[in-house]
Amino acid sequence: MNIWSEEFEGAITICDRDGIITYMNDASKRGFMKYGGADLMGTNLLDCHPEPSRSKLVEMLKTPSTNTYTSEKAGMKKIIHQSPLYENGNFSGMIEMSFELPSSLPHFIRD
Repeated sequence: MNIWSEEFEGAITICDRDGIITYMNDASKRGFMKYGGADLMGTNLLDCHPEPSRSKLVEMLKTPSTNTYTSEKAGMKKIIHQSPLYENGNFSGMIEMSFELPSSLPHFIRD
């Protein structure tokens, strides 16, 4: 993984086609510290997700697709973007990027 991703302020987590976590940047390791942080590397991310998100991830690993949504915990809003990864045109796994959203987020319409 490129060095830029290590210090990216959002969490970046990558798994292979079987759901095994192959990469976590620093923010991802910190964000999942109560679940094991860096020790999650090599484990199956499906084991970390309750239903219905587990089933959604199973489907995304079977049929590569993108999933983007917002969530909120303890008043903190985040955007989550999950997307297929490809190497030489072949599906190789999924990447999840998440980062905090400011309380006031400008929206621009550019036609």
